[in-house]
Amino acid sequence: MESLLLLFSEPTTWVALATLIAMEVVLGIDNLIFISILTNKLPENQRERARRIGIGLALVMRLGLLGTVAWIVQLTEPVFELMGNAFSWKDMILIAGGLFLLWKATKEIHHSMDPTPGGDMFEGKPLENAVTMGFSAAIAQILVLDLVFSIDSIITAVGMTEHVPIMVIAVIFAVTVMLVAANPLAKFINDNPSVVMLALGFLLMIGMTLIAEGFGAHVPKGYVYAAMAFSAGIEVLNMLSRRAKRKQQNSTI
Repeated sequence: MESLLLLFSEPTTWVALATLIAMEVVLGIDNLIFISILTNKLPENQRERARRIGIGLALVMRLGLLGTVAWIVQLTEPVFELMGNAFSWKDMILIAGGLFLLWKATKEIHHSMDPTPGGDMFEGKPLENAVTMGFSAAIAQILVLDLVFSIDSIITAVGMTEHVPIMVIAVIFAVTVMLVAANPLAKFINDNPSVVMLALGFLLMIGMTLIAEGFGAHVPKGYVYAAMAFSAGIEVLNMLSRRAKRKQQNSTI
């Protein structure tokens, strides 16, 4: 207890905590967009429960990984080399997660554009098992991305501070923000079909970024989130324009 009081009596600790909280919240946007899109495909009475389970798993996973910080750091050590490039376990996890995001986002875009989409490969064929398998598949896919984003998040945290209590507080705060924002974001995406396509485009970009990071090409996160913010801003203007046109049409009727 005394060591914690001493730690938090230093101004640099609060600066590191605020910086890490901001970083963790920003990194959680990727995870939250994926969870929102995936759970919106479930029956309405299961969506909120799936979001809570998915975000809860993210919290458990990140806190569990914080307990193995020494092992997490070792994930950045090279495991093998291929064509002059060294690959670590972190690189391979990022590449696998990026490929999964590309596959999932591409499949969702195809389903959105196809008037008669086929069944998902994770879903059962019998109609009576469709809802159960759909819920289980959603949780399984959320769990896969939780693992990828959690490892990336913890490695980022380790690079910013060496104090585990600061990491724990930042992770809990970031996941709490995700939990609060999950339902409003999912409802907003569900109520605006054009936003769904924009969010899927974000997932494609995030997937390519993860793959690039896995192959050693560092992509500054600021560029990625600036592009996402710019695109979201344009879409907000489009939504306001469409709303103004509807009001004008209604007033002339």
